[in-house]
Amino acid sequence: MAINFNNALGIHESALHLKAVRAEVLANNLANADTPNFKARDIDFHQALINQQSKMNSSLHKTHFNHIDSKVGGEIPGLSYRIPLQPDTGDGNTVEAQIEQTKFAENAMQYQASLTFLTGRIKGLLSAIKGE
Repeated sequence: MAINFNNALGIHESALHLKAVRAEVLANNLANADTPNFKARDIDFHQALINQQSKMNSSLHKTHFNHIDSKVGGEIPGLSYRIPLQPDTGDGNTVEAQIEQTKFAENAMQYQASLTFLTGRIKGLLSAIKGE
């Protein structure tokens, strides 16, 4: 009997991917903290996960090798500009380093938790395959 990894791993694979993408966005914000007119961005994780789940449920399948993949050209789901808590510093930059560092650390912990959960799931699948 074949194992369906979408059913076995569920939404956790998508969650892990979104956490990795969010880490890149937050790191980009921190890297541009001193860039004039740079606007901080973030991913609404809840909305992005809902979008990912709907894509998984209604994914398009290519019926011919010349068909264009539906994932090509897609933007990051749930990505939007962050509204700063502090007034503008005069250079147009909306990055607040303390907020970004906190969000980055929080995202890193959530990424690690998702990774730990997936590792447990995979170990369980391996045990089932081996018949242990």
